[in-house]
Amino acid sequence: MNPAHRPVPGAGEPATVSHRGRGRAEALGVCPCLTYRDVRRAITWLQTAFGIHGQALAPPGTAEDQSLEHAMLHTNGGGTILVESERPHELHGPHAGRGWVYVTVTDADAHFRRAKAAGAQVLGEPHDFGDGFRGYSVTDLEQNLWTFGTAAP
Repeated sequence: MNPAHRPVPGAGEPATVSHRGRGRAEALGVCPCLTYRDVRRAITWLQTAFGIHGQALAPPGTAEDQSLEHAMLHTNGGGTILVESERPHELHGPHAGRGWVYVTVTDADAHFRRAKAAGAQVLGEPHDFGDGFRGYSVTDLEQNLWTFGTAAP
């Protein structure tokens, strides 16, 4: 059997399969990726609505009016979200408006007011759930689903 095609080890077992001789292949983290038709507009809107700060990932010399293909967003808690332009021919089909992200917030009600004022489409107003947690759900300008809550996974 080809070593690159071995079954995935069971839960809790370390991965021992190497990839092209580079040593052990390990998952280092998970980063949601959302697709937008206009990356520059998405960065501005997400910062205004949700307080998530972004930076364009563009080659040096990219003009301010030039479209972007990539951006990286950061939450105050250290989370990272990748933003990609809609490129169906490169990304295995269209993806705009098909993502869902959960973000932990300290005050769901205050965050909700900010998002609503920025024009987020409300799917569920702030409500209590679980053991003392609070949260709400909205969609963004591309209809990606965002849930904000006080429960930290």
